[in-house]
Amino acid sequence: MKHGRAIALVALLGLSTAVVALQIGGFTYRGPPSSSEDSALDAKHEFAWSRLRYTAASGSNFGGYGFGYGYGGRGAWSRDYPKADIVFLAALRRLTRVDARSYQQVVDLDSDSIFNFPFVYAVQVQTWTFTDAQAKRLREYLLKGGFLMVDDFHGTADWENFLTGMRAVLPAESYPITDLTDDDEIFHVLYDIGHRIQVPGEQYVQTGRTYEKDGYVPKWRAIRDSQGRVIVAICHNMHLGDAWEWSDDSEYPELFASMAFRVGIDYVMYSMTH
Repeated sequence: MKHGRAIALVALLGLSTAVVALQIGGFTYRGPPSSSEDSALDAKHEFAWSRLRYTAASGSNFGGYGFGYGYGGRGAWSRDYPKADIVFLAALRRLTRVDARSYQQVVDLDSDSIFNFPFVYAVQVQTWTFTDAQAKRLREYLLKGGFLMVDDFHGTADWENFLTGMRAVLPAESYPITDLTDDDEIFHVLYDIGHRIQVPGEQYVQTGRTYEKDGYVPKWRAIRDSQGRVIVAICHNMHLGDAWEWSDDSEYPELFASMAFRVGIDYVMYSMTH
């Protein structure tokens, strides 16, 4: 990995993540800085956030790379982008002393640029597809110390479609998927989360349902490397990104937003220290 794992001492500022999320409301999106601005403000940081852009399977309603938002967009990878990423980064910078870069980044698997980022976030992964070269690059990224968090896919069919892409990257015989337990270290890096609840998307406000499709039970799962380090954190039957995105909406419950921020921050902290 080009990006080091040095980490600053982290401290909670005495505020709940929910309060912070509400204070982040009315965000302003600024794109990646110019080269001169990057040199001045964002040249060297301990942590940089990236989101995976991938080619969606044909017939998934998100064919190709595309770019869009929500259900009406063309790019499955870009759901909730960029607001979810921006709000999460703002919370990370405010609630911890991690020296995180201030803006989000999109990466793909057609170049080695992914190796510049210690943490990659991917959504709607039931639609992803990889060429052999892309799968190899993602595998190398993970085995060299990278960390992948997948989110926002629901139910039995989504799980099976997710596995099709995941097993092209990490074969089942060498990299089994296991359930994370309340005692797993990844949930106790900064926040002692322990028991977790299902985090629904914004649809909860209209429907009152925490689940989508037949994804009634939240599945917190992981893939580990040969040393036992979590390299893929799997959030199945939940939508943490939506909780980040809608955390400034008074109708979206604080309980879910707070859980989503705590889990995301613990995952980031784990990726930097393990």
